[in-house]
Amino acid sequence: MKNRILYTLFALTLFIFSCSDKNAFTIAGTINNPGSLKTIYLMEADSSAVNVVDSTKLSEDGKFKFKHSAAYEGLYKLRVGGTVFDLIAKNGDDINFTTDNNDNSHTYQLTGSEESEKLKEFNKITMVYADENTKLYNEYQAKAQAIGHESDSLINIYRPQFEKISNDESSVVLKYVNDNKNSLAGFYASTMLDPDKYEAQLIAYAESIKGKFSTNPGVLQFIKQMMIIKPVSIGQPAPDFTIIGIDDKPIKLSDYKGKYVILDFWASWCGPCRMENPNVVKQYAVYHPKGLNILGISLDTSKTNWQQAIAHDQLSWAHASDHKNFEGPTEVLYHIQAIPSNFIIDPKGIIIAKNVRGSDLEDFLNKTFNKPQ
Repeated sequence: MKNRILYTLFALTLFIFSCSDKNAFTIAGTINNPGSLKTIYLMEADSSAVNVVDSTKLSEDGKFKFKHSAAYEGLYKLRVGGTVFDLIAKNGDDINFTTDNNDNSHTYQLTGSEESEKLKEFNKITMVYADENTKLYNEYQAKAQAIGHESDSLINIYRPQFEKISNDESSVVLKYVNDNKNSLAGFYASTMLDPDKYEAQLIAYAESIKGKFSTNPGVLQFIKQMMIIKPVSIGQPAPDFTIIGIDDKPIKLSDYKGKYVILDFWASWCGPCRMENPNVVKQYAVYHPKGLNILGISLDTSKTNWQQAIAHDQLSWAHASDHKNFEGPTEVLYHIQAIPSNFIIDPKGIIIAKNVRGSDLEDFLNKTFNKPQ
């Protein structure tokens, strides 16, 4: 009887430890040449912040271990001195990590998590472009110091080179994202893409991962946000609306059917909007005779400030406002969360561009109105 009780207790203990292992992940690590390094930190990254969730002291031979329960499979970071290492973990993972504190390239070895290994490979890819950017920036700085100041001519030489590196990296990132739709590493890679420039691709990606990673709140929030902005994304019919013009008469978007129109969301109190206005004035003077229209939609609540800004900046196109800041019905319909913001709509009522400013606006209008017939 006594033996039977002991056996039962032994079996129960095994069961408890077995369940416990499935309800947590472990990270066992070794830091070679730790020097003065004493503490390692485990951080959890959610959709809005990175928080320290645990810390541990290094043993004399540089070893450490974390055991942490995860509510869902997600992104974690190990902070080793001034270096942060990314990994993806879920309950049940048994991860082994090794790095050398004297290695300035911060290389590391990791096993026990296929997702973390994929993320490591992705980070290795992006480091190539980070190194190119650093090299080019140092070259630019050296030339600027040689002449004693920064110059527009020097900036004009280097800007296209920086843009090329950025575009090349984005193309590689987008390919990685699309090649890894069943991996959280692919999702975290997608967060590196410019949401304005790659909006259509990100919406398509969001649709392709619906139902996957359903316990990860960051993924769920991303999909929700992409579905919200889809109706006002490039390629979609622009939603119609009615808004009150500066003369107190109603204006409908459908009034512009058969014409090119820019919906320009701005406000008198918005510094970047006012800085962009001279460029918009310049482009309107060139392309209005060719068929371009603009409807300025102000987020101002003060009609006086709004009218004064229009007069001061010499904005000669149509103007309207809901006078409700970001809470106006037109702003809500078009999901305006920051200004300046614009939508370019073609004669068929389709959104063909968004948030195009500066020289990009000039290039886009030139291509649109001067394309071969």
